[in-house]
Amino acid sequence: MSSEDSNPPHAAAGESRTLTGIAGILLLAYKLLVNDRAKFSGLLVGLTFSVFLMIEMTSLFAGVLNRSSSTVFNIGASIWIMDPAVNTVANTIGMPDYVLDAVRSIDGVRFAVPLYSGGALVRLRSGTYQPVTVIGIDDTSLFGRPSVIRGSIEDLFAENAFLVVKDAEYSKLENPGVGTDFEINDHRGVIVGIAEVSTSGLFGIPTLYTTYQRAIQYLPTTRYTISYILVEPKSPADTVRIQRAVNRLGYLALTKEQFVARISDFYKYQAGLGTNILLMTVISFIVGLSISGQTFYTFIVENLDKFGALKAIGAKGHELVTMILFQATFVALTGYGLGIGLCAILIALARLKIPDYAAVITFYNLGLALAMVIVIAGFSGYIGVRKVLRIDPFDIFRG
Repeated sequence: MSSEDSNPPHAAAGESRTLTGIAGILLLAYKLLVNDRAKFSGLLVGLTFSVFLMIEMTSLFAGVLNRSSSTVFNIGASIWIMDPAVNTVANTIGMPDYVLDAVRSIDGVRFAVPLYSGGALVRLRSGTYQPVTVIGIDDTSLFGRPSVIRGSIEDLFAENAFLVVKDAEYSKLENPGVGTDFEINDHRGVIVGIAEVSTSGLFGIPTLYTTYQRAIQYLPTTRYTISYILVEPKSPADTVRIQRAVNRLGYLALTKEQFVARISDFYKYQAGLGTNILLMTVISFIVGLSISGQTFYTFIVENLDKFGALKAIGAKGHELVTMILFQATFVALTGYGLGIGLCAILIALARLKIPDYAAVITFYNLGLALAMVIVIAGFSGYIGVRKVLRIDPFDIFRG
């Protein structure tokens, strides 16, 4: 006998009626929900506002963390060697030259080059002063150089030569072109090229690239001038060996991913920024939870007679629970989508007016907001289920 014959016709008909019954229950729940437009709008506004705040706060934090590691992303070295006290790229502590020689002698190192990173004050043609970040890359290899869109990278070997990064802060240098000169620490500087990088900086300061020797010659430094040592291992398997050897020298060797994580941890737990963002996210969650819970409870109370009537004509408890959970889920997911859309629109508009606006929406932000919305929907549904299951149809009709 075939598999189709093994299922009797009345069983298939029963399944069809069950599916039809579920569809009817969900349709009825939807109509009950949207029939009261005031309550439905109140639920949507509360959840949308809550999701908007959660996405906006966490997106801003994600953007800050991304830009705080901009130098690490832009340079692209596999291993960064630094003083153990360094927490961020901007917080540099000079290392003596012998460390560079020692690192180059470690087995497994393909090459190691110095990097200078520091701040300076430049005097523009108009006479105004502008703080800048100066990156000094290795004179021989120019390892870590940005992508040049105007000019030539070889011109960086010329006298007084600098590259300027064309990003959101570019206009603060009065939009210099190739050949524009300026003054930096009583030295003449000349823009020989315009470059672009993958990630802009965090603190709204323009960036200049030059050679390592020119950077330490033009800018006042401490006795030790090497901010970081950039290392490329011969193979990924040599990374651990290099890190152990550097640790024995009394310094810290981190992979690019480890350095980014170290910078992120600093801004999360030590700078106070992470705590403030977390507090705002929790507040927005509580706002959404309280508004949706109270409004949904009011909605259930005002529709008790309808649920009682359904119970009186034979609706089972699990069917009423299905209706309540559907309503809570529908409102939560609708508010979730509207909140994300509103946040995305506002971020896009903010970037049109403020090019260096740091907020960026990530999958982590979306997942966190979705988890919180599910909690809000579960809480609201639980309140409604408890109230509906206690309905006595006799009391409804007697009233």
